[in-house]
Parts: sequence; C-alpha cells; structure tokens
Amino acid sequence: MTGRRRPFPRPFPPATASAVACTAAVASLVTGCGSLPWASGDSGDKSPVTVMTWAPEGTKATNMPGMPAMAQAYARWVNSQGGLAGHPLKILTCNERNDSVAAARCAQRAVDEGAVAVVGSYSQFGRSFISPLEAKGIPFIGGYGASDEEFTSPLSYPVNGGQASLLAGNGRQLAAACKRVALVRPDTLQGDRMPELLNSGLESGGRDPVKDIRAPEDSSDYTDAVTRALDGVRAEPAGRSTATAGGTTGGTAAGGCVTASLGDHTDTFFDSFRRLRDDRAKVRISSVQGSVDQSLVNRTGGRSGPLEGAYLTGWYPVASDARWKPMRKVVTDFAFGDNRIDPADQGVQTTWIAYTALHALVRQLDDEGVEDITSHALQTALDRGSRAIDTGGLTPELRWRAADMLAVRDFPRIVNAMVTYQTVRDGQVVAAQDGFVNVTTTLERRRTGG
Repeated sequence: MTGRRRPFPRPFPPATASAVACTAAVASLVTGCGSLPWASGDSGDKSPVTVMTWAPEGTKATNMPGMPAMAQAYARWVNSQGGLAGHPLKILTCNERNDSVAAARCAQRAVDEGAVAVVGSYSQFGRSFISPLEAKGIPFIGGYGASDEEFTSPLSYPVNGGQASLLAGNGRQLAAACKRVALVRPDTLQGDRMPELLNSGLESGGRDPVKDIRAPEDSSDYTDAVTRALDGVRAEPAGRSTATAGGTTGGTAAGGCVTASLGDHTDTFFDSFRRLRDDRAKVRISSVQGSVDQSLVNRTGGRSGPLEGAYLTGWYPVASDARWKPMRKVVTDFAFGDNRIDPADQGVQTTWIAYTALHALVRQLDDEGVEDITSHALQTALDRGSRAIDTGGLTPELRWRAADMLAVRDFPRIVNAMVTYQTVRDGQVVAAQDGFVNVTTTLERRRTGG
C-alpha cells in the first residue's frame, strides 16, 4: 500500500426526517401498500439467479444459523414480489462447520451447482474457500468479515469493515473511559490479530496497549481468563506492590475495563466474570456486536446482569432502529417462525444487507439490458460501480471501484470503515451516540506488534 488516502463513501448522518421517510416508504412496499419498482411479475419468463449462503451450524465454537435462514426468508419474499428484476432467486445453503475442509467443500459445491455468487456468508477459513471461487470467477458479496481474504481477494466485495473496524472502533470507544484495558480473545490465528487492532484505537486516545489474555475458543469455563483479566486492569496502590506472598492483592480497578470477543462463548466468559468479579474491582466490561447482542443481554439477567452498562461496538445501527423495519417485516411474514433468525444478530443483519446489494446489482444489469445474470456480469457491475448501492441508511452507500478502497494495510478491500457505539442501558442495547464513527484513520495509522 502507498498510504495514500482514497475517497471514502459518503457517510450517513444520524437518522433524519428524510431517512425516516425513506424507511417508511420501503416498509410500505414490503407490506404490500405498493408494488416494488423492480418487481416485474413475470419471473417465469427469466432464468433463475442461483446463489449460495454458508455458515457454521451445530458446532462447539461460533455458530451462525441465522445467516442461511435469513437468505431463505429473503428469497421467499423477493420471489413473492416477482423475483430479482423478474429472475427467480434460488438459494443454496451449506454448513461450513467451522472447518477448513468443510469451507472448501461449500465453495466447491457453489461452483458445481452453478451459483453466480456467494452472498452473506460466514467463515474464518478464507484461504480454503476463496480459491475455488476465484478459479471460477464467482464473486463473494457481503461476507461477515471473519477472514482476512475477504479484504484482500479481488473477488470479494465486503459490506462492512470486518473484525478490523470493530476492534479499532472498540479501542477508540474504550480509550475515552478506561485507563487500563484487558482483552480476552480466542487463542487462534484470527485471535492473534485482535490485540494489534484494539491497540490502534487505544493509542488514538492516548492509552497504553491492551493486556492480552488468550483463552480457548470453545471452553466451558473461563475462570482462569477472568482472573488474569482482572489482575491485568487492577490498579497498583501508590507506594507498594500488588504482589504479596499470597498472590495479587490490592488496588481497585477503577478506570479498568475488560473487553471480551469469544463468539458464541462470550456468554460463558461473562458468566464466569459475574461469579468471580471482586466487589472492590470497579470494572467496566465491553465487547463487540457479534459476541454480544440483545439476546445475550436477556439471557444473562438484563438490567441486573453483568452486561448492564457494557460498552459495545457494532457495524450497523442498533436493532431497534427504524431502518431495520423492512427486514423485520420480511422475517415476520416469510421466515415462518424460524427461530434461527434473530433480527438483532449481526450475521442476520449482514445477510440482509448483502442480499440488498445483490438485488440492486441485478436491477442495474436488467436496466442495462443484460438478460443472463452470470458471475462475470455481476463481477463487472461490481467493479465498474456505475451506481452506488443504497442500503437504506444501514451502511454508507456502497461501491467497490478502485477509488473506493481505503488505504488500510493488510485490508485493501475495505470500503466501509464505519462503526457504531452502543451500550446496555436498563437491560436494552441502545445507541451510545448518534450516527456512525469513521475509523479509517485509526486503521491506516495503526502499528504492528501490539
């Protein structure tokens, strides 16, 4: 990378009257109050558009069953409206199993079954799945951002800034309130990148590097990790050491924060945290969306649970924001009670945004007279970027031209480095401040080595 700043997509301001009006208009179309402008009603006359969505299900680590379920609900809805510009949408799903071999098999199945894109999917094993897609020229649209390859492959078109933007944003959020920070993260290759990214945000706020606490990704008990995290943020009393013959003592953790990012096992960590936290230790806790959401807050006791007052960083507006109403309407009407779909889950939300992008691309190709929606046609439209994709204010307008790529070392495909700051108040995940926070500069200036 040259370090040269490139133009950044126009960020959306806090919800305004015009944004609310736009959301209401979209919602009215979903409810049937009007016909969708791209619904031709003649889907039987055009060839189907086949795409795949994969995610891990039924594993001991991170699971994202809501992503393929959301894809299926989206297809039912859009096909009831005439398809994608008249093309029926056909969904292939695959269980990625949190396994590199399974990820490669899902990608190969997409190739074998004629998928023209992989949309809204989750996998940490980008090295395994991207090669089959690149060999066949199949674009990867709006993945979750769990693998580095999603931000390096020329066939990948991310809708968010991935783990990099979340952690850099979380560091900036914590720097404003925390004198010392401990990070509890998976002892994996993906986890090894986390301290550097969090430190980039802490450094921008003049804070010291994070205390790095490695922990098993799929543990059933995090007692040891909690103990090490609390020791890492406990203040040393003036004039004496915290080390005694009996171990670490003294000092409160006033100004100390513990942030955890352990996927599905973050709730297990906070359960251990609640049991072991020293009453003297005034520790604020934190995480990123995807590890903590409203359902976890509810399961851990709501306003009386350990997550009350937690700092959270996400990619998108909070789940209660009016801009999610169209998605919620589709889930209500077309998911048929599928309890895999949680509208507050960032995997579900990312899938909705990814399919919104696919929908816009097919409409664009239809407007240009392209009748056969192929992987090459989609890739050409994505690279050309003749129209910015409007996601209804859930992200900045998206396009993936060379000029839209940010100058972020190791993540050259990022086009959207916006995050949102959230908190848990009275048992509810709410916005901590209005609008998006741009962490582009934080990412561009970060140092290596943690």
